[in-house]
Parts: sequence; C-alpha cells; structure tokens
Amino acid sequence: MTTMEQLAAKAKMFRDLHAGPGILVMANAWDAASAQRFEAAGFPAIATTSGGVAGALGYADHEAAPAEEMLAAAARIVRAVSVPVTVDFEAGYRLPPAEIARRLIDIGAVGLNLEDTDHHGTVGLVPAEVQAERLAAVKAEARALGIDLFLNARVDVFIRREGSMETQVAEGLRRARIYREAGADCIYPIILSDPTAIRALVDAVQVINVTVRRGGPISVIAAAQAGARRVTYATSIFRETMAALDEIATDIRTSIPGGSS
Repeated sequence: MTTMEQLAAKAKMFRDLHAGPGILVMANAWDAASAQRFEAAGFPAIATTSGGVAGALGYADHEAAPAEEMLAAAARIVRAVSVPVTVDFEAGYRLPPAEIARRLIDIGAVGLNLEDTDHHGTVGLVPAEVQAERLAAVKAEARALGIDLFLNARVDVFIRREGSMETQVAEGLRRARIYREAGADCIYPIILSDPTAIRALVDAVQVINVTVRRGGPISVIAAAQAGARRVTYATSIFRETMAALDEIATDIRTSIPGGSS
C-alpha cells in the first residue's frame, strides 16, 4: 500500500517530468490492461482518458458516468502500474473541490485534469473567475493533505469553436492566465494545433499540454518545437483500439458459415 510519503515522492517525480529537457509524452489509458501495456512500452507516466474510461464502463463521455465508477476505474489503473498516474476528472462530476482532491489522493493519483465546461447546466463554459476559485480550492486541499497534486487546467474555448480563431486565442489566453494565477500547474487548450497559437500560450503561461494523435494535425515534434512541455492523446488511442476490435469482430463474424447474413 502506498504511503503518503511515497505518494508525495511520486507526485514530485511527475512534476519533474514537466521540467524537461525533453517533452513529456503520455499515452492515455482506459483500464488496467492498457495502462500496463503503456508502462511496458516505456512511458514514464500515464494519463487516463475520461472518454475511454467511460466507454469501457458502458457510458458516454462528458460526465455521463457516475463519479464513483470513474474513481474506481482510475484506482484500478493506479494499482496496476508503478509509474505516476494523472486522472482526467472531466469537470469534477459536481463534487466539491476539497472532495476532488481527497478522493484522488485516496486512490494514489499524482495529478488531474479539470475542464471549464459546464456539463450539467446551460452556461457552456464556466466563468473563468468561478473556475479559478475551484482550481485554487483543489490545490489548497491537496497541499493541506501533504500532496501537491499536479493540476492540468483544461481550457475548452478551442473545442467549442465559438467565434474566429483570433477570438478563441484571445479568450484562451485570458483564461490561461487566470488559471495559472489560481495555481494551475499546466494549461491544456484541448485540440489546439496551431503552432503560433500554442507558442502564444507558452509565452503567457509557460507550461502547456497539447493534444496529439497519430496522423493528426500536429505531431509530438511540432508541439515540442512550439514550446509545449507535454503531449497527451486524449481518446484517440482508445478509439483506434475499438476500431481494430470492430475489424476483428467483423472478420470473425464473416468467417462463420452464414454469419454474414
């Protein structure tokens, strides 16, 4: 069983991975088996994917899954590997910030994503100042418990695609600065792939997480050249795996006499 001292050391190890000199690359796991494969492949840390975890549990993404089931799945991933694990905790599943910190520390996570989309209301994006208060509260509770959780604050301006790119970048920069001032360790402008815009965010807040995918619009190398400190794959590896499974299932089904009819 991991002690608080061991977890604190693992959290520091994870934080140090963001300091370079190379970029931190994490594949996103959705269950214990995928996490173990990624650890065996040599990844120094693992991020979970909320979409993949929810899908593996039989739910849709965007907080359709109960918090208890998502936490239990994350706990299995943490137990299955020895490397640090950071949890995609979506927008917090309507849990109070202090409880978010406590529950993640209880399962042995070293970090988390928190996004600024309101999945249960009608406002779309949570006001930046309100989100900043939540981020600060999560950080404060984690530190009070002795673990400096690495908080990756997701900025959902770009995934919502509202307004021109110039407008999105301006709002993304505004939110990024507010979230960093509130204590976020990293800013995650999900799906942003324009190197110039990424560089503007790096110049403003230093530590940026960029989404990549195999064959996508931006590579790991390009993200690193734009100044990103880490890259993650979101749900893309899960989706590729499910597509491969579909092919296998179809191949097996059509090989059965009369199976394709």
